Amino acid sequence: MTVSLALVRRLAFGSLLANIGIVITGGAVRLTGSGLGCPTWPRCTDDSWTSTAEMGIHGAVEFGNRLLTFVLSALAIGGLIAAWRLRPRQPRLLWPAAAVLLGVAIQGVIGGITVLTDLNPWIVGTHFMVSIVIIAIAYTFWRRAREHRPAAPVTSAPLRTLASVIIVATLVLLTVGTVVTGSGPHAGDANVDRNGLDPETLSHLHANLSYLLLGLAGAAWLAVRAVDVGQHARRAAGLLVAVIVAQGTVGLVQYYTGLPEVLVGLHLLGSCLTWVAALDLRYALGGRAGPTPAPEPSTGERAAAPEAPVAAGLR
Repeated sequence: MTVSLALVRRLAFGSLLANIGIVITGGAVRLTGSGLGCPTWPRCTDDSWTSTAEMGIHGAVEFGNRLLTFVLSALAIGGLIAAWRLRPRQPRLLWPAAAVLLGVAIQGVIGGITVLTDLNPWIVGTHFMVSIVIIAIAYTFWRRAREHRPAAPVTSAPLRTLASVIIVATLVLLTVGTVVTGSGPHAGDANVDRNGLDPETLSHLHANLSYLLLGLAGAAWLAVRAVDVGQHARRAAGLLVAVIVAQGTVGLVQYYTGLPEVLVGLHLLGSCLTWVAALDLRYALGGRAGPTPAPEPSTGERAAAPEAPVAAGLR
């Protein structure tokens, strides 16, 4: 049985949203001090696979976050099966679908290592950055599943290079942000060691990198308004600038108000949205040679379809 490209697209989009969502719920685990709510892995305790009433809210929060891995796995497996059953089969959809599933499996193991190392801040940071990679792959899967629509105009090499520089700058910003988090107060448990670096110095570095990214995004926004690159690129550039401004505002407010948990969680969401916005701009400016062909009809559909009339001159 074949499937429709629309189903592949929906599963890919669901996987993208779910991988963003688990970053937020993982942040909630840390911000509520529930990082060791389940003190071991893969079990929640030495004697139980699930949290117990005696473990309180922290055990429930951590165990609930672990359960979301099954949601991510189901979406990833569904996306891979749908991409496999699509006709004609398209390797450019199969590869990201398989990579998302592999990434989810790897993340489960890293999550376990995070618990077994008592929330080592460097492992926690790695856990986040692997999610960033999975989000990029899931975004690619979703976008490729949409390419049966008209292709975007092919842009110039300088614009594509600028978009690639923005991707690198965003990755650097996110990486430094994880190090800042590793030096700060929200460790996930009251007895967890931090990375020992100066949070104030790191915060200023992080802020300066965000200003650099804003400048690059602003340059891209001006450039796409000056040349014919299509509406997608213009919207993507404007959205990236807006998200960076909003994210920077939240970052400044949280810094000067003592890092309240709600704002830290909002900043975490903003980091994912900034990453997706940067990916979207790169995609919009990347240029595509043409649309992905729509799936061919099945044998039954071809048999049921009426034959086109033959022109008189070709009889």
